Amino acid sequence: MAVSFPHLTHLGVAASLLLSSACASIDPPDNLEPIAQGDGYQAQYREPDVTRRAAEFLRSAEINGQKCLPYGSGEGGEGDGKGSTLAAQSLRGERLTRNDLLDIRIAEDETFNGSYVISRDGTLKLPFLPPILAQGRTTGQVEADIARALRAEEFYTTAPRISVRASDFASVTVGVSGAVFEPHAVEIGGVRGDTLDGRRQDAMGASTEARNLSAALRAAGGVRPDADISSVEVRRGSDVYRLDMRGVFEGQNAVDIMLLTGDEVFVPSRQCFQDDLMRPSPISPPGVSLFLSNLTQPAQHNAASAIGQTVRQVPYGTRYMQAVVDANCVGGARSTSANRSSVLFSRNPVTGVSVVIERSIEDLLRRADRDDYDPYLLPGDSIACYDSTVTNIAEVGRVLGVVGMVATLP
Repeated sequence: MAVSFPHLTHLGVAASLLLSSACASIDPPDNLEPIAQGDGYQAQYREPDVTRRAAEFLRSAEINGQKCLPYGSGEGGEGDGKGSTLAAQSLRGERLTRNDLLDIRIAEDETFNGSYVISRDGTLKLPFLPPILAQGRTTGQVEADIARALRAEEFYTTAPRISVRASDFASVTVGVSGAVFEPHAVEIGGVRGDTLDGRRQDAMGASTEARNLSAALRAAGGVRPDADISSVEVRRGSDVYRLDMRGVFEGQNAVDIMLLTGDEVFVPSRQCFQDDLMRPSPISPPGVSLFLSNLTQPAQHNAASAIGQTVRQVPYGTRYMQAVVDANCVGGARSTSANRSSVLFSRNPVTGVSVVIERSIEDLLRRADRDDYDPYLLPGDSIACYDSTVTNIAEVGRVLGVVGMVATLP
């Protein structure tokens, strides 16, 4: 008499399905943007061309550059940084803004001597004198206005000796928009109470770099790779100044002015990806927080998978393959660990469209033209690693063991 074991029959079917799925190929990820032709945000997103010729190696920079607008051709641009020197000259020096603390002294006159805070309306209010404009002006200009006011109010017939010194610079709030990663209003220049230096506070005079244009750009996430830094706009009241900040990437003294509360900063775009902006600088993102997934098996939580941290900080300018190595997706026994793949999840910062890039790790490692297909990482990118076919089949065996054990239970 024949005895049937239905649960074992089902186990065989499950085994066949699992083995076939382990060896089956998965369709490459779809993308809305035409990245295959190099028309994505980075030309490096395109797939490696197996029919390439030696003369076609390392063409990403050329492909990216084909879409570039000329320097200074953005909204209101003046072309190739023209006029930038004039703007920087007119804004040079330390400029006062509301909430700055000033030490004012008039020789041999205790009536007006003291510490003053610039009011919300941008003026200084000394006793018995009309308000004196201080917002956006230098201490020398304020000294001259105080002298004129003292003579106009007939306190003096000749101008007395006057000293106006900044004792402490307040933080400022400025708007930053355009080709930066996080456009929004930023507050820069503030100092926490537990980090104040009492001796510096009591000293005659103050100085700060924390209110500079570069600090505002960095606080807004840093400039994007498509930014036109030859024509960065600073709008102050009804005036617009355009500054050429390309020197910051050349090791030169960059144009870096002091900002005031109410200023608006706009960074135009060249509408193309510029490889030479993908490196650390005072106006670049401070780094890239990279989201990682490198699990042989799905896990309910990080502790069970021993993955540690799922977010890591890597330097700005890090490439895809460097991050894959950092995520421990490369190496191991060649017989079982080769033929791994990884997937990069990114987003076009201009259009907001998601991009998914898959690479065979071992193939990319061995390509002489890998830089052409090795994207730079952008803030917010994620990477997932997938194991080799051998590991997949081993995982199928583990699952079949579990299924078999369940099937034999009474």
